[in-house]
Amino acid sequence: MESHGRRIVGEVNQRNFRMRRESRTFFVRALSLIVVLGLAGCNASVRRSGIPTGAQGALQAAIDDIDSGRYDKLYQESSDEWRNQSSLEESKATLQKIRDKLGEARSRTQQTAREEQTSTAPVAGHSVTVIYQTSFDRGEGIETFTLIERGGHWALAKYYVSSSGLR
Repeated sequence: MESHGRRIVGEVNQRNFRMRRESRTFFVRALSLIVVLGLAGCNASVRRSGIPTGAQGALQAAIDDIDSGRYDKLYQESSDEWRNQSSLEESKATLQKIRDKLGEARSRTQQTAREEQTSTAPVAGHSVTVIYQTSFDRGEGIETFTLIERGGHWALAKYYVSSSGLR
């Protein structure tokens, strides 16, 4: 009888040990997953595809201003990052040179849109960069628009055109 009791106690102890070991394994795996997800969430640069609603309106306004030659308005409504890069006169001259060489934009096809939250360059803060394949009167090009959010307001921070027609 005593050996039967020891055997039962031994089996119970083994089951308890196995359950504790399985619980520890589960706990370690769950904790590891939580740590990995937490570290991924703390990344200094967060990127998403798409264009936030407020940025979409500001982007369309910038495109309309560029297409209509309203360079003064574009400059005044742009971000501090834009205005710190060049004066109104320099900005107008650059935009007019692009228009003189390539002509008017006829069609744009969005290639990518990337939303970022960064603490470093090219634009620190909450930004969105949208790239278009664009057909102009006198050639093809790639337009890159970068908008930045400051105090809930989106504004153009950078505009770049890459085209063989600008050479």
